[in-house]
Amino acid sequence: MDKIFPEVGRVALLDDIDEILIPEEALAGRIRELGRAISHDYIGKEPLLVGILIGAVLFTSDLLRQITIPVHLDFMATSSYGPKTESSGIVRILKDLDQSIEGRHVIIVDDIIDTGLTMDYLLETLKARYPASLKVCALLDKVPRRLRHVPIDYRGFEIPDKFVVGYGLDYAGRYRNLPFICVLKSQIYGSEPIPSTFPVPRRTLDQPVSPASAPVAGSKPRPVR
Repeated sequence: MDKIFPEVGRVALLDDIDEILIPEEALAGRIRELGRAISHDYIGKEPLLVGILIGAVLFTSDLLRQITIPVHLDFMATSSYGPKTESSGIVRILKDLDQSIEGRHVIIVDDIIDTGLTMDYLLETLKARYPASLKVCALLDKVPRRLRHVPIDYRGFEIPDKFVVGYGLDYAGRYRNLPFICVLKSQIYGSEPIPSTFPVPRRTLDQPVSPASAPVAGSKPRPVR
């Protein structure tokens, strides 16, 4: 019986899922490619990965293990609050870096970029600290709702306008532990407001998953994440 209990919670989580958008195998394969690219581009430079908490923890960890050159690690945490599911566009730093980045080669690692407001703020903030170079690595890129252009130097997947969770991405703190990127059933988030004590979710996306280099067409708006 003890062996059955761990599966009960997983089945309950899967009941909330509409479809698997990016399976576990595809995630692993793309992250290996990103790790190889970073290893090649930063030979002799010892880059500093800056993971953005909490959503990018799994991605940062797996990416780190695919990099074959000396590399350093640090984390930042941000939040953007607003009424219901709309972001205020005001970004706060909840956790700053534990080390100086002056003269260092920095790669910001994030789970998803949608409006671009948070990443734009981070780039401007970190540029003021005089790194030798500053680049962005994002697992997921949602183009349709982009409000601010940000350069993405290492991109995992461009995804459609669907509400996605899993592999670190959450809704109200749940689903981060799912090993794939999946679409949450609309009745789960529906029109209910996000409690004001939670950071505004940042994810939403409306076509099939495309490779990182493929364009994504426009789509109808959904709750901001």
